[in-house]
Amino acid sequence: MPLISLASSQSVLSSSTNPAHNFSSLSHRFSRNGNWVSGRNRLHAKSADPDGGTSQVGDASSESKSGSASTSFLSVLCPLLKLFSGGDPSRERNDTLEVVTSSLSTLARLPWGSRSLSEGSDTQETSNSDSPTRLQLFEFEACPFCRRVREAITELDLSVEVFPCPKGSIRHREMVRRLGGKELFPFLIDPNTGVSMYESGDIVNYLFQQYGKGRSPSTGLLESTLITGWMPTIFRAGRGMTLWEKARPDPPSKKLELFSYENNPYARIVREALCELELPYILQNVGDGSSRTKLLVDITGSKEVPYLIDPNTGTQIGDYKKILSYLFQTYSASPSPV
Repeated sequence: MPLISLASSQSVLSSSTNPAHNFSSLSHRFSRNGNWVSGRNRLHAKSADPDGGTSQVGDASSESKSGSASTSFLSVLCPLLKLFSGGDPSRERNDTLEVVTSSLSTLARLPWGSRSLSEGSDTQETSNSDSPTRLQLFEFEACPFCRRVREAITELDLSVEVFPCPKGSIRHREMVRRLGGKELFPFLIDPNTGVSMYESGDIVNYLFQQYGKGRSPSTGLLESTLITGWMPTIFRAGRGMTLWEKARPDPPSKKLELFSYENNPYARIVREALCELELPYILQNVGDGSSRTKLLVDITGSKEVPYLIDPNTGTQIGDYKKILSYLFQTYSASPSPV
């Protein structure tokens, strides 16, 4: 499992949107079967990135050919999907088509990413407490391997900080290159253990080992990605893949907060917009059985998602169409009055 141990918890990203700066190459170590080894014995790590094929960290490789083929397929698929993505995401959309394609995406991935396996016992605080510190996930919505990790996070009922990395990213992809050494996705940082890592399968196994309290990923979650993990990407025609050309170049001073769960069709549409705007946000997972549901009900009086909170403007919105309108108006390079 290709883990990277950061020199100290202070080297991990702070709760602000600004990246940490001082990362020494000597602080990186890799792990095989739980044993720390020298960085010279680096392991092979694959992930999905639309700009290239199979990506590596180091020299040795024991990864399967199927993973390599799927990554290469994504590198071809994503540019093709961009041609059918409906153009400017801020323009008025066909609501029926949006809901139908997102609902088909949900059906393709059932039952994964819909419920919590925590049985009402959260592994992290549901408030804004700093203990334990939220995990930090660098990903982009259209990537099937990033989706695999988000599904696991829903099952584990975790609250995480998401740093969207769409193609054309002006901030977060550079952060990943600096923090991990490669522009691969997904990329996870766990400030609680000082570990960072690539490769979705390894990330999922790590998360369940660290936060699963003895549980394992639900049956088929890992294996199914190569079969149906592509379907939401195809049905949604690459939404949540590319930076919107009119997105505001500077990040907001405070992270937005989104109540969501991975396989909700309406929340998916909002997450796509957050990715296309490259807006970092706190993802509050509220899958079926989540202990965080009470927090959502206390705030909104309802269990319905998505629900967006923007501390920068004091705005709170619960309807996905209103959320889309708000996001593209507020966070464009030349924002219009909301």
